Amino acid sequence: MAYEYDLAVIGGGPGGYVAAIKAAKEGQRVCLVENAKLGGVCLNEGCIPTKTLIKTANLLHEIRQAERYAITGVDPAQLAVSMPALQKRKQSVVGRLVGGIRALLRNNKITLMEGSAAFVDPHTITVNGQSIRAAWCVIATGSSALLPSFIDRKDASSVITSKEALELDRVPASIAVIGGGVIGIEFAYLFNRLGSKVTVLELMDHILPMVDEEVSDLVRKRLIKDGVSIRLGAAVHTVQDNKVLYELDGAQASLEAEVVLMAAGRVPNTAGLNAEGIGLEFDRAAIKTDAGLRTNIPNIYAIGDVNGKSMLAHTASHEGIVAVENMLGRKMSMRYDAIPSCIYLDPEVACIGLTERQSREQRTNVKVGKFPMTANGKSLVEGDTDGMVKVIVDGDRGEILGVHLYGKHVTDMIAEMSVVMSLEAAPDAVIHAVHPHPTISEALPEAFMALYGKAIHSL
Repeated sequence: MAYEYDLAVIGGGPGGYVAAIKAAKEGQRVCLVENAKLGGVCLNEGCIPTKTLIKTANLLHEIRQAERYAITGVDPAQLAVSMPALQKRKQSVVGRLVGGIRALLRNNKITLMEGSAAFVDPHTITVNGQSIRAAWCVIATGSSALLPSFIDRKDASSVITSKEALELDRVPASIAVIGGGVIGIEFAYLFNRLGSKVTVLELMDHILPMVDEEVSDLVRKRLIKDGVSIRLGAAVHTVQDNKVLYELDGAQASLEAEVVLMAAGRVPNTAGLNAEGIGLEFDRAAIKTDAGLRTNIPNIYAIGDVNGKSMLAHTASHEGIVAVENMLGRKMSMRYDAIPSCIYLDPEVACIGLTERQSREQRTNVKVGKFPMTANGKSLVEGDTDGMVKVIVDGDRGEILGVHLYGKHVTDMIAEMSVVMSLEAAPDAVIHAVHPHPTISEALPEAFMALYGKAIHSL
């Protein structure tokens, strides 16, 4: 049958627009449908806006610490952040990047349709009453903040999600953060540095569940040292007015805060797609896909948050590339065990692969190497020696299972380990690759040498 387009992409976030551009560069006729803003949540309500605000919070902190670095004449009491001005800067950064995506789509001759898409059949979708047909389709509709049904919200006026948190034109006097995952902890860190009294309520017995527990414990201690209150094992059941009610150690407790940030996770966006109507299979709330991003309907792929596998922008982008490669007959698969994750605190956190606990559950011979940032010269120069590098290896096969970094600039270092693990290289590849001095990266080969008791710069 004749199709207007070779590929229709539903959703213009970091997965959708990358898939569209990739297909266009392969000579395909592409249509991209977006019902909100190009760039999706990551660019407009997530990754970029949060890091823009965190940059200002970090700069404020550094200026307040000026005397430590031999700079005089700065009065910390006179320093303040203009939230309206910061919001303008955030919008400027976001606007420039959104404009860049629009230009890329235009230059690659991609048809952009603004509106909500719904399937009529596997090859036909409607957008604002207009039908289009495509040989292939990629669903990249992203996710939304989860508002758990088990938390009774008697008055929602104090409750915000990450979206509203990024739009505040003032610094709240106090904020309760429900959830100690990446989103909750980054916002707790941000508002603490901006001057809010912050309390994190986390149901589990540790924060940052995707991070190795030894590293997440170091992060928790640092946050507490910096003034964040963290209550583990707190089962929140009600938010009423400005009061959060929860159970802790078998007893009822409460907390009052000017703002309550709900950071209990995200849920895939599938409403209005008619996905069930055309027979797409689901894995709970997510559209089910295989390692090649294929759904159960041969010509439909699902990438990014909507498939629920790894809710990270860079995962979505790579999934978009893999999906298009498979459409074109080139067999490619995702490796979800080697996707880096970054947390933008100070010091930063970056990790890839398995934690030590996960490794010991799956392998019989696990070796662990560690190197403390206290022994790293660049960390001392930076004025912050908190943190460590922790590497986890299969002792029988020499396979690198996981790497967990906590320290200055480590979000820029984890890509090295992504390459190493994708090449299935052994620890010796890192040990014998020369790392420049003085850099934080020197801690990586030291940690791998520590696997064998041969680290040079630690006792």
